[in-house]
Amino acid sequence: MATKTKPATIGQLRASGYRALPVKEEMRKNLIRKMREGEDLFPGIVGYEETVIPQVENAILSGQDIVLLGERGQAKTRIARSLVQFLDDETPVVAGCEINDDPFAPICKSCQLRIAEEGDETPIHWLPRDRRYGEKLATPDITIADLLGEVDPIKVAEGRYLSDELTIHYGLIPRTNRGIFCINELPDLAERIQVGLLNIMEERDVQIRGYKVRLPLDVFVVASANPEDYTNRGRIITPLKDRLGSEIRTHYPRTTEHEMEIMEAESTPFALDGIETSYPEFMKEVVAEITHLARGSSDISQRSGVSVRVSITNYENVMSNAVRRAVRLKERQAAPRVSDLSAVIASTAGKIELDTVGDVKEEKVVEKLVRQAINKVFRDYFEVGEFEQLVAGFDKGLSVQASDGQPAMEYVNQLARVGGLKSAVQKLNGHGNPATVASAVEFILEGLHLNKRLNKDEVAGQAQYHR
Repeated sequence: MATKTKPATIGQLRASGYRALPVKEEMRKNLIRKMREGEDLFPGIVGYEETVIPQVENAILSGQDIVLLGERGQAKTRIARSLVQFLDDETPVVAGCEINDDPFAPICKSCQLRIAEEGDETPIHWLPRDRRYGEKLATPDITIADLLGEVDPIKVAEGRYLSDELTIHYGLIPRTNRGIFCINELPDLAERIQVGLLNIMEERDVQIRGYKVRLPLDVFVVASANPEDYTNRGRIITPLKDRLGSEIRTHYPRTTEHEMEIMEAESTPFALDGIETSYPEFMKEVVAEITHLARGSSDISQRSGVSVRVSITNYENVMSNAVRRAVRLKERQAAPRVSDLSAVIASTAGKIELDTVGDVKEEKVVEKLVRQAINKVFRDYFEVGEFEQLVAGFDKGLSVQASDGQPAMEYVNQLARVGGLKSAVQKLNGHGNPATVASAVEFILEGLHLNKRLNKDEVAGQAQYHR
């Protein structure tokens, strides 16, 4: 409908034949349409195609409110926000209404009085779907006023009675009427606030300052919670848990391919004048594998989880270290190397919680994960027996130096004098420019060291591989 032809009053809206649907029916209608048209229903959400997404679709088709259970960094909030796409592009509301009243069925006293006075000439406004979403992070200091509303002392001072519905200043949930409301970390709400939320969902009334206002809100509620908190008796009242229709468990990416897809999509790109960047596939796999190993590590508390944000920030930091080297050495290409993986300590340490006894530092735990990840990916690409010719060269006294500050051309020069190294570099697609060659050489040397085929001496950030 063109903007200039859209109805501007209740009378015009009625004449157009428009029919407003309850929000859950509206979402159901649009979901079915998108499914029939073959649209990507949850763009940007990876790894949930066979698990989480079908359950979300079922909940929408059933008209059920949802609670998403999962550890941090499992796209719970992103899923909640993406539900807005199942609302109509725009919906008519009474102009100036605080709670988005349906022009044909107003629920707030102010709109009822206005429509009774102005009739079909009452102006309407077309509300875009992105303004029909409300969200609140549950914290212990949240009050009933924040979520439901409070008596406005200014309106009382104007002469209205305290029990007059017109004195209410509405909270977040009523202001999301005819839309989607998301409450994150639901168990952190105090019990009395949970009771207020239950009244909204079940009894359709708002209780403020000891008196009740019958307010049949039309809201699709989405909650998120950590599974341990949600199932812990005393953290959430049972009637509220019973009212949430579908309990959907989220999870971390189950494959490194999904982890890599997410970290590439979510990382922040920057334009670099004069520097060509490339990210070798094996280095992406190492970064993703670090996170996967952390999720199974006995050194790390698994109750709080290891977020996908660990992969994203590690991915960014490793490339940043490579770019920093290229800038300082005035090189035109930059590619991450094994020696750049030291940068993941800063981006990992603050996002994990240790579960070890004794004086174990985060840095040591992360370094251990890095070594394990390199070895895992190396074994995916190579058999150690492939390098007999290369190891034989080291037996004759050959040694190779490596560091994150070493120019890429030095690796290219060393490639020519180390027998058996060139074919291995080609297997990693390390050809093309000196930066990717350097990355492949370091990866191979470190893999042989971790498999006890080469020794490695480290002094002041410089590594020397030898027999």
